[in-house]
Amino acid sequence: MNSKKGKKLGLWMSTSLVIGNMIGAGVFLMPSALASFGGISIIGWLVSSLGALLLAMVFGKLSTMVINKSGGPYAFAKVGFGDYVGFLVAWGYWISVWVANSAIAVAFVSALSVFFPILERNPLVAVLVSLSAIWVLTWVNTRGVRTSGKIQVVTTMLKLVPIVVIIIGGFFFFNFDNFMPFNSSGQSSFSAIAVTGTMTLYAFLGLESATVPADKVVDAEKTIPRATILGTIVTTVIYILSTIVVMGMIPLDRLAESPAPFADAMQIMSGKIGAEFVAAGAAIASFGALNGWILIQSQVARATAQDRLFPKIFRKENKMGVPVWSLIIGSVLSSILILMNYSEGLVAQFRFMILLSTLCCLVPYLFSAAAYVSIAVHRSSKGNSVISIFVLGSLAFAYALWAIYGAGEKSVFWGFILLLLGTPFYVWMKWKNKDGY
Repeated sequence: MNSKKGKKLGLWMSTSLVIGNMIGAGVFLMPSALASFGGISIIGWLVSSLGALLLAMVFGKLSTMVINKSGGPYAFAKVGFGDYVGFLVAWGYWISVWVANSAIAVAFVSALSVFFPILERNPLVAVLVSLSAIWVLTWVNTRGVRTSGKIQVVTTMLKLVPIVVIIIGGFFFFNFDNFMPFNSSGQSSFSAIAVTGTMTLYAFLGLESATVPADKVVDAEKTIPRATILGTIVTTVIYILSTIVVMGMIPLDRLAESPAPFADAMQIMSGKIGAEFVAAGAAIASFGALNGWILIQSQVARATAQDRLFPKIFRKENKMGVPVWSLIIGSVLSSILILMNYSEGLVAQFRFMILLSTLCCLVPYLFSAAAYVSIAVHRSSKGNSVISIFVLGSLAFAYALWAIYGAGEKSVFWGFILLLLGTPFYVWMKWKNKDGY
């Protein structure tokens, strides 16, 4: 490997970025959230998994058509539909990431509170630890994408350990009766599947991660599609098997009330020490996800600034080739959001920030699916190819639209307002760069 390649992300680092960004602390709560629906929620997982794989295929194909252009969804939307749509996608995606980073930092502190109860009792201490996590990982990311990538590989492996232990060991404590009644939601089967499918989709946010730092990836045209598909498949298997096992170990009525279902499952297997083992895994999951999303946040802003749609300060790099000011500005905004909400409890903070960021991440998926059709059709001359392009693009688009619908009125309303607030900023950037018209 030459020195230039040595500074880039390879297949395993890119795959770890995908897996690590998807598997955060949220997966450790998912079995409890799904328990009130009964065993039918597993079908919801399968539906969201199929949708996620469709989107992963779209992002993988787009990365072979828009080569070595960083920004992921932003780059694809810009090539497909022009500056304004590209800017709106970048604006919304960038905001969703630094807002989500605040939520992930809070989740990290929440997991640590198992070992340090003062973090739950004292909001000021919790805030200081949250801010420390953000700024330590911001510093790590200034050392280059390879440094960040190495941490991502390590944390991804460590976070998977307790989940895999539960998947393997849990079958020895498995009871099929725990899945009955199969649909305990009081809704029709179709409605229950739709709701659980939407709920579980949020666990797949981040499947596009390998496409964002494209010009920092070795042999991007080959590596990114492989990392995206491989990462999504591994994550899907982990999600579905772990949920099945935990539901099979704990009766649904108890599971629905559990604040730490994986810890409860591990406690059944190995006592209190097992519960602490899982809590450590949740903390590592949050720490790794925060590391990966800080990298993504800076690369999206950098790519947009390179096209003169964000201020030029976002594209300034240090000697390691890192957009350091993009890192700093994003982390400052994440820190401000944490400070604005420090008087709230950890759970209340987490819900507020996830609500704010979710829709702004789904809209880029919608435009990416549409951009795939737009770009691919123009490059294809065969009738059969055009049909397959429309089928894949339409299915991915429909799934993203369905997920936006399932996000709820409040989320859609605030997400839409947040996106429109970017329009005056876009007009200002165009005025500042008049020759861009």
